[in-house]
Amino acid sequence: MLLPPMRKLCLMVLASVTLNWPANAMDSALRAGLLKLDPETRLEQRCDAEVLDRITKDDHKYKADRVVAYAFATPEMSADAIRSPGAAFRSKGQWYRLKFKCQTAPDHMEVLQFRYRIGDEIPQTDWPKYNLYN
Repeated sequence: MLLPPMRKLCLMVLASVTLNWPANAMDSALRAGLLKLDPETRLEQRCDAEVLDRITKDDHKYKADRVVAYAFATPEMSADAIRSPGAAFRSKGQWYRLKFKCQTAPDHMEVLQFRYRIGDEIPQTDWPKYNLYN
């Protein structure tokens, strides 16, 4: 799945800002950016930001800086939740398989429940097949 240029830019900006968050906190610039998004995109972006924050915080061997929720399978979305069984995240230039489930408040600004599982490292030879990049 290819993203429109504006959405791609939004993903990059939110991902870079996310890495500077204190745990369970959201700075005013990120909050303001999320509030400008349509509800579905806000849900996706808020959950992607949570993925990056939690992985980096929970296991210091990772420094997650990108997440692709649709790398291996289309995420399942409901009004206030995303289940992504085929995601991938990048850490220190290497991609890893990932599964996550994220539920937010109705305004999609607060994460209420979050679970994830890190899988195997993805060989670099497979990156082009899944639209992953360095």
